[in-house]
Amino acid sequence: MVRILIVDDHAVIRRSLRLLLAQRADWEVCGEAIDGLDAIQQAGQLLPDVILLDISLPHLTGLEAAMQIRKNAPGVRIVIVSQHDPVQMESRALDVGAHAYVTKLNLSRDLLPAIDAVLRQKGSTHLQD
Repeated sequence: MVRILIVDDHAVIRRSLRLLLAQRADWEVCGEAIDGLDAIQQAGQLLPDVILLDISLPHLTGLEAAMQIRKNAPGVRIVIVSQHDPVQMESRALDVGAHAYVTKLNLSRDLLPAIDAVLRQKGSTHLQD
């Protein structure tokens, strides 16, 4: 069973991510975090396999949280899920240790393949339009 932590400050987005992930019987949402500090704490407690992490979060950005999570749990796979333009943000996300970047605009098309890819590969996965 693949354990996934969802991190987004908007309940509607967290709910949408849960619905997408429910398509896979071998994946479970082990928790939800509402900001960067909560993400770091829950990542340490829940030990997820994958973290879906928004960039724009209160208290600590997703990029800052990703750096801390990678220090504390180098084996966790981080997929940035953001509304930011991938041309501007994808390389920054990968620089801080994320394994993939999926725009919220393309979640229904790109999220599940991105998670599959980061679970299979040790390298980075670039998913844009």
